[in-house]
Amino acid sequence: MLNLELVFEELKNNGITFFTGVPDSYLDGFCNYVLQHMAERNIIAANEGNAIGIATGHYLASKEIPLVYMQNSGLGNAVNPLVSLVNEEVYGIPMLLLIGWRGQPGTGDWVQHDLQGRITPSLLELMQIPFSILDDDNEKISSVIEDAVTIARKYRKPYALIVPKKTLAGEKVNCQDNSYPLSREEAIEIILDCLPQDTIYSATTGRATRELFFLRERRNESKNCDFLNIGSMGHASSIALSIALEQKDRRVVCLDGDAAAIMHMGALTMVSKIHCPNFLHVLLNNGAHESVGGQPSVGHLIDFSKIAEACGYQTIGKPVFNKDELTAALNALQDADRASFIDIKVHKGLASTLPPLDFSHREAIDNLIEELNSTK
Repeated sequence: MLNLELVFEELKNNGITFFTGVPDSYLDGFCNYVLQHMAERNIIAANEGNAIGIATGHYLASKEIPLVYMQNSGLGNAVNPLVSLVNEEVYGIPMLLLIGWRGQPGTGDWVQHDLQGRITPSLLELMQIPFSILDDDNEKISSVIEDAVTIARKYRKPYALIVPKKTLAGEKVNCQDNSYPLSREEAIEIILDCLPQDTIYSATTGRATRELFFLRERRNESKNCDFLNIGSMGHASSIALSIALEQKDRRVVCLDGDAAAIMHMGALTMVSKIHCPNFLHVLLNNGAHESVGGQPSVGHLIDFSKIAEACGYQTIGKPVFNKDELTAALNALQDADRASFIDIKVHKGLASTLPPLDFSHREAIDNLIEELNSTK
């Protein structure tokens, strides 16, 4: 692992003192260092495209080169502004991209990262973004950063540093806190207890998928009603909404996360033009990017209930904090005349006994498809 103090010293020496992006587990040491030492110069963005826009504004106002950090799976969110805003043939905005390399060939990552890992270098080439792979070598870091910034500034374009596993990582922590009574897992189990057995669930990227999966195992329940959205962060609610439209006689629930909902918040507005009273959007709100290092989101700074109401959801008008309040909210919205929404404030933390999520994706999706179409 690179010496983070040295990395930031070299960034500062090359005029980079402003940071924005979306946290990544391969960059958690870097992201947490920024948070601890340069918080006033760091903006954790809603999504990677948002970060490119923020970085652009910083350069326009200061002429200083910004740094944008992200996981390579977030490149898709950044493609449009990278090619139509900051490209040297358009406005020519220099910036340094720090990209965690999930799915790097030969490293044995999870299947949802494999294709993205294989195409990351070629995707950057297609976008005409020069790049280098960051070595775990403290003696080289000075020249690597200097060369990257020189190219970005000279040619007025982004330059990417692709970061392999462990190069900028930090110590793994459970991020446990006691800010609210309920854990995410406890909230999910309360929902399972309160709703009909044939309810369909779409669980968001991150730890909610693991917890739903292993709750089913512990309770000896079928997993055929569950969609585990292991990738495509921010899209679990769209999947759930569309299922609900086709399965009007069944309850369909999205188990969403605050950072995931924020990433593609425009999806909330879809219920304003779609009548879907069997759709329940549940926000498991821990105010953090927990699965990638625990960096804060704005989940605890904004009023999701008011936002959801403005988008057309029926809510109880406030968040819930404990089992009794959650149970009451589920009962109150049971006969909602439109899509409904519950913001559950939960504390951070994952049960240490939960193993990694390892299952046959094709088998799981085929079982769900069969379940959804068995009553047609």
